[in-house]
Amino acid sequence: MTYFEGFIVPVPEGNREAFANHANQLAPSLRQCGVRRQVEAWADNVPHGKLTDFYRAVDAKDGETVVFAWFEYPDRQARDAANERMMNDPQMMEMSTDAPFDAKRMIFGGFDAIVEVGSGPGNYINGFISPVPRAKKEAYRQMTEGHAAIFREYGALRLVQAWGDDVPDGQVTDFSRAVKAEPDETIVFALIEWPSKQANDEAWEKIMKDERMQPPSGDVPFDGKRMFWGGFEKVVDTAAGEQPSISAAPLTA
Repeated sequence: MTYFEGFIVPVPEGNREAFANHANQLAPSLRQCGVRRQVEAWADNVPHGKLTDFYRAVDAKDGETVVFAWFEYPDRQARDAANERMMNDPQMMEMSTDAPFDAKRMIFGGFDAIVEVGSGPGNYINGFISPVPRAKKEAYRQMTEGHAAIFREYGALRLVQAWGDDVPDGQVTDFSRAVKAEPDETIVFALIEWPSKQANDEAWEKIMKDERMQPPSGDVPFDGKRMFWGGFEKVVDTAAGEQPSISAAPLTA
């Protein structure tokens, strides 16, 4: 299955076009380093939570929004090799220092897919970050694999559940702090790709009423109160060998 480098990025609301342009400029070098696909998705319907949310995850300030992003690789070995090339690429390092966001509060990590169903690319993205006990990995995989079939039935193009594999602690922010992870828990980086926002909205209305989404035993293998999620508009995608492109959606704050 695919290996993911997942990111959450705080970006000033007025920098949407600058962010997309910067990501597009980086894309050719990322491809040369070994990134198979690069996706950058701008917050559209991202709620504030009582305990956790995307904004708290990166200590977002007033006037900032969040980007949910990922790179795809065939395996961790390819990811490690790509990161080494990036660190030794002077042009990439120079571009990284001129980013239109605060990289010190960006969080990232490596995640190994345990459920991967369907294929993208989709134009609208659901992103989820969850704390899951390591001992419940198989129970979580079975539950989410069952849910994947339901989402596909309602029109989802692709669903991924990726298990925390190389998720570093940060000095300012990180994935573990974002979900208030306990010592026995890891982080799951999950995503759903939809054809459009309309398809997403219509599907979720039905999914929330579908009794099959409830586990038969009533035992959910993670703390849903600390999970957070949101809906995102794709602004950059290098899928299927396409040239990097900015979404057709207007690039306005």
